[in-house]
Amino acid sequence: MNSPLGSKPRIAIAGIALEASTYSPARTPEAGFVRRDGQQILDYYPFFAPGSRIREAAQWLPLVHYRAIPGGAVPRADYEAMKATICQAVRETLPEGPLQGFYFDIHGAMSVVGLDDPEADLLLALRALTGPETVFGSGMDLHGNVSATLAWQLDVPSCYRMAPHEDWLETKERTAANLLAVIASGTRPLKAWIPVPILLPGEKTSTRDEPAKGLYRQVAAAAERDGVLDAGLWIGYAWADEPRNHAVVMVTGQDWPRIAAEAEAIAESMWRQRSGFQFVAPAASLAECLDSAVASQATPFFLSDSGDNPTAGGAGDVTWTLARLLEAMGPGGAREADFAGKTVIYAAIPDAESARYCQAAGTGAEVTVRIGARIDDRPEPPVEVTGTIRRVTDSDPVAGIEIVLQSGPLQILLTERRKPYHLESDFSRNGLDPRAADLVLVKIGYLEPELFAMAADWMLALTPGGVDQDLQRLGRRRILRPMFPYDDGFQPDLSARRIPASADPWPEQTPQPGRPGAPAAETSAPN
Repeated sequence: MNSPLGSKPRIAIAGIALEASTYSPARTPEAGFVRRDGQQILDYYPFFAPGSRIREAAQWLPLVHYRAIPGGAVPRADYEAMKATICQAVRETLPEGPLQGFYFDIHGAMSVVGLDDPEADLLLALRALTGPETVFGSGMDLHGNVSATLAWQLDVPSCYRMAPHEDWLETKERTAANLLAVIASGTRPLKAWIPVPILLPGEKTSTRDEPAKGLYRQVAAAAERDGVLDAGLWIGYAWADEPRNHAVVMVTGQDWPRIAAEAEAIAESMWRQRSGFQFVAPAASLAECLDSAVASQATPFFLSDSGDNPTAGGAGDVTWTLARLLEAMGPGGAREADFAGKTVIYAAIPDAESARYCQAAGTGAEVTVRIGARIDDRPEPPVEVTGTIRRVTDSDPVAGIEIVLQSGPLQILLTERRKPYHLESDFSRNGLDPRAADLVLVKIGYLEPELFAMAADWMLALTPGGVDQDLQRLGRRRILRPMFPYDDGFQPDLSARRIPASADPWPEQTPQPGRPGAPAAETSAPN
């Protein structure tokens, strides 16, 4: 594990980062990822800047990294192609010398069609190339999943402690620092892993509110104890139906009694407070949310169109909410008088064909177009909009063409490609001022920091889509049961499992999930 005397450790960087809903008909092909190679990877992270402590402590070998905004599952062939590219890059660097470390840069909630636990599958393939001596570390999203296999093969696991993820860079940097420390020590940390049978959406587990706020304070405090390297609480990803989808506590260090006790204390706290997780904002049907917006004196009033949230994996083109708004605010609509003279912004809905049509028509043109539901038409088909083109923009690399299409009081952001709208600049470059609007509807779940700062008031609209907040309505066939909130009145085993070091074999006597004697909430163990 140690590098030659006096030399810097060689540490590779590679991975695939995606959060993907199995309830969305969308797919995320290889072309849907942003690929970074070599120096592009180092440039993405400020802590790898030339001259920085972390940069100078090792010979960093940035290979290939794929990152995509949340979406649908990856087709199996596309995943295998990306995996092959990463593995080939590793093969090409090995003749130069062994790898002492590997910065495994993943999100943790990628879904691949026909393959459970793809992050563990990728890690096992990389481990087969690098050998058992390489130390693997990963700073994951707290909405990721940590199966027994992933816990076994990761030596330095970590995850964010904030949702929204304002500490994501801090977590990535902490992981790099811990990886360096473990390599320098020559000793792998012990790993205490506890699967917690709770599966909740991020909108009920935001660290802005209790009990998540207090739980993550407890996690941070545990990480500072003597004998502890790091501590993590993975909430898990609620919009995939796989055995690994549930919460996990994991604590690492050299003092087994200490890390086991800290892990058990966090898991027990979470279980004890399971009924306290509530939506981060008042939540209601769209009709009830509009009632509240009309009655409120607060502006801008924000509504989250939560069921088709692209930051959580929604297809982004569900038209159900837009159809209801057009019906309500259009001529003869039940709310025409309520919103007359007001400014209502809806952001956003992708439709490449209609965006190009509007771009060709130009600013000021009166058009009638059918938009949306090209991918997810289950809740509602494409909607017909008659309106005026107020703005045409083509400067955002993600959204592509952006059109502001006004129909009555409603200003609709129509885009060439799917994109989450969570920054003030997303609106301002399109000539929109959300702070001056009466009502702003955004395809999102909890409001990201800039939106949260803008909102005078806010509600979560419980709308349909691939990331529906009504988890019961989505249905589950493959998660392990019992599982809260689907089941209650049971007491799980929240004792710490001692996960073997990555270089050690998986104990044959450990029951595998779905087989007699397996812990009720355990995820997939190695085959």
